[in-house]
Amino acid sequence: MNILLISTSSRKNSNTLRFVNYLNRLFAENGTHDISVINYEQYDLPFSGQGYVKRETLTPFQHELVSAWEAADLVVFAMPEYNWTAPPQATNTIHQLGGPAFKNLFENKVFAMAGTSNGRGGRQPALDMTTVVNKIISFTNSYSIISPKLYESHETDKNLDETGQFVGHEVYERTARAFVQYTLNVAQRWLQGSLEEAK
Repeated sequence: MNILLISTSSRKNSNTLRFVNYLNRLFAENGTHDISVINYEQYDLPFSGQGYVKRETLTPFQHELVSAWEAADLVVFAMPEYNWTAPPQATNTIHQLGGPAFKNLFENKVFAMAGTSNGRGGRQPALDMTTVVNKIISFTNSYSIISPKLYESHETDKNLDETGQFVGHEVYERTARAFVQYTLNVAQRWLQGSLEEAK
């Protein structure tokens, strides 16, 4: 399975990137997968109303993001919680790439959502992105699904070191592994056959 893990924090060495690196290891332990990581430190998508993303003029970051997303069967968004919501870079990605020119990014995919926090947060950004991505899937009449199980990475900086190695509480590791296994199970069931609409 092709898996794309997206760290939507633009901060250098962010907690979200720690978490994505940790997920990378967990997914790799659960079968033979091609795993890609996109880090938003070089994020340069214009914000809605300030410009557009066009296939013929993609920047290096945009090309990397779009190419990895196109190749992926499973796309996992990891978002930091800022003031009880998702970061603007995360939702703006969907606003910019959620139109007809990039419809294929929402076709025959499985999405999963996780939120990160250095406290007890993480749920709200995952819920926010679930709502936005689900609406785009519906609006573009695409055939994709969002895995129902969210992950809330609490106290990320205490549970993971700077390289994404687990160093924390056993509950954190157990629940993260359960999230990965559940997400893989949903993806495998969804991707067993083509669900494209019969012509």
